[in-house]
Formats: sequence, structure tokens, C-alpha cells
Amino acid sequence: MSQLPLPQSVRIGLDGPRVAPLSWGMWRFVGRSRAEAAALVHAALDAGITLLDTADIYGFDGTSGFGDAEILLGQVLGADPALRGRMVLASKGGIRPPLPYDQSPAYLAEAIDASLQRLQVDRIDLWQIHRPDILAHPQETAKALDRARAAGKIGAVGVSNFTQLQTAALGAFIGQPIATTQPEISPLRIDCIENGELDQAMVLGLVPLAWSPLGGGRVADPVTPREKAVAAALDVVALDRGVSRTVAAYSWLMAHPAGIVPIVGSQQADRIAEAAQALAVQWNREEWYAVLVASRGEKLP
Repeated sequence: MSQLPLPQSVRIGLDGPRVAPLSWGMWRFVGRSRAEAAALVHAALDAGITLLDTADIYGFDGTSGFGDAEILLGQVLGADPALRGRMVLASKGGIRPPLPYDQSPAYLAEAIDASLQRLQVDRIDLWQIHRPDILAHPQETAKALDRARAAGKIGAVGVSNFTQLQTAALGAFIGQPIATTQPEISPLRIDCIENGELDQAMVLGLVPLAWSPLGGGRVADPVTPREKAVAAALDVVALDRGVSRTVAAYSWLMAHPAGIVPIVGSQQADRIAEAAQALAVQWNREEWYAVLVASRGEKLP
């Protein structure tokens, strides 16, 4: 059976940078020294991962720590400014504890400025709305983002955890097309594959950045019959290609024609380096659909 194409680099936005089809996220980045944090950043970049994804709320524990992940990354960049040129820097905002969501123009301007200060940079290459604010009119949100981009504070704009209609609504008002969408996608969470979200991404030219691509660890440590069936289907390719099941899971997502970019969440240098093996794992249709069928729990129609 014919092989599916190997994933290629993807472009963020109409005229934005090209990045590897695998990224690294900093949800659990805090709680380490600057030297330890720098080692993780180097591990990602040395593995060929160029898109580094953080958020202003990363580090928040419910009462404190808001902005801590950005502060730590900013300390790393401040100590070694040359690192900035090796990465495409992405962050997110729009969650304002304890409201929790705020995309009013005034707060968006405040949030972007605060992230720039914490990160010790002049520009964030990709700035994403973390979760949709139902009380914000998309036209006003779009104006605020357009102003930030015109001021050179942000590059491309993305959305995270938006529905298709919410994405379309913002896209109808914004001056430059939305560049990315960040939903939860994994071999155990296939909603985006079947509900039209990835089809919308292909129509609009959105790069899908997949958070929790290992299903919150359940791909590696399956418990339920469905999880074990998905693991078994991934293992067929993992064993044949000589990679781990988690690498197979990343590459399964990357084989989708929408150009899914999984966000590696590990905070261990060796696991980050291992994840990059997914760039060379090729699937055929029979293998790929076997994982989908296992996840669906029923045969295809």
C-alpha cells in the first residue's frame, strides 16, 4: 500500500516563518532553575523543533504563579539573546483569573504588553487567544489584535479552543487571516478529525497546533479497552519502525493532510529529543485508518 507523505515544514501565516511540524510547549515549564530551563530550550532547538509555545497563564496554580512560565523563558532569553533568533516564539492570553475569560480591547492590549515584558522580547511571533470570551464582540477583538500587529508587538494571530463558528466570526473582522488554531487532538481525541474542524483549517489555511497529543499520558499508559486498542494499533507501526508508541502517536497526527503540528509537552530533554524521531516516521493508509477505527470503537461505514 502506498505511503502517506512525510510531514514537511509549515508556514505560520501568509508571510510568516516556516516551522518544523513538531513543537514544544511549556505548560509544565515552571519549578526549575534558569539553567535547567535553558537546557530544555536547547534540547528542543537542537532536536530541530523551532516553534516554542507558552502562555501567560502557564504556572498559575489557582491562586498564584500567573505569568511564571513566561518569566522563566524570559530569563533564559535574557541570559542568552542568541536563542531568540533560533525560535519562533508563540504565546497565548485572554484568560484573566478569576473571571476567567477577557478579550476586551483594553485587556488584550494589557496582556500582550505584559507578555512582552515577561518574555524580555520586542515581538511575539504568534500570539493566540487562549479560550474564547463569549462576552467579547469579535469585531472589537479583531481591532485590538490588528492594532497590536500594526505596532509590531505581535506577528501572526491564532486561536485556541475555538469552535468553527467562533473562528469564522473572528476571521470575518480581522485584517490579516488567522494563522493557527490550537485544539486538543490525539489518537484518543479525534473529534477534530470527524467534526469538520480540520477541514475548516485546510480551507482557511490554518495550521492546527495539537495540544495534549498523547491524550494526557493515556497513549503511553492505557487503561480502558478503547485506550488499549488504540495503543495496540500504534504499536504495529512503532515496532515496525523501531520507535516508541509515543513517537508513533505524534507521527500519526502529523500524517494528516491538514499539517497537524503536535505540541510536545514533556519537560525532559531526552523525551523532547526522542519526539523528533516522529519527523521520519511514515505511515500507509491501512495503518493510519487502523488507529482511527480503534479510536472510534467501531468500523468505518
